[in-house]
Amino acid sequence: MVNQDVKGEVLGMFGEFKKFIARGNVLDLAVGVIIGGAFGKIVTSLTESVIMPVVGWITGGVDFTRYFIQLGPVPADFKGDANSYVDLKAAGVPMIGYGDFITQAVNFVIVAFIIFLLVKAINKAFEKPAEEAPAAPAGPTEVELLVEIRDALKAKG
Repeated sequence: MVNQDVKGEVLGMFGEFKKFIARGNVLDLAVGVIIGGAFGKIVTSLTESVIMPVVGWITGGVDFTRYFIQLGPVPADFKGDANSYVDLKAAGVPMIGYGDFITQAVNFVIVAFIIFLLVKAINKAFEKPAEEAPAAPAGPTEVELLVEIRDALKAKG
């Protein structure tokens, strides 16, 4: 009997899980995460291969990946470039790579701006045209009001 109860509980939980997964929001979220990951790679490539070299050229050939603070000693068997962030990082030297942080911050700003433009374009595409306000019901004209007032005064007097 215990096995039947466990089996029923597991099947019930599986059914609930199936309902949860089949909901549109979960599928939309999954698609968004997958597309977001791919989009992130594109933006990273754009930043590292196009934008940062231009920024480096504008700033006189500055390579932002070369900006770091070394916190620990270089291992005795180190054979790379002592001024290379990538080589030192691969060797396990503790460092603060603020140049890499600058690159990632620029990456973030670009992604945020592109998402802003996409959301703005999507909102504009799905924007409903403004409905014309219904015309105000036509009321009596001034002459009609004056005639009514005159007639009311005649009826009283």
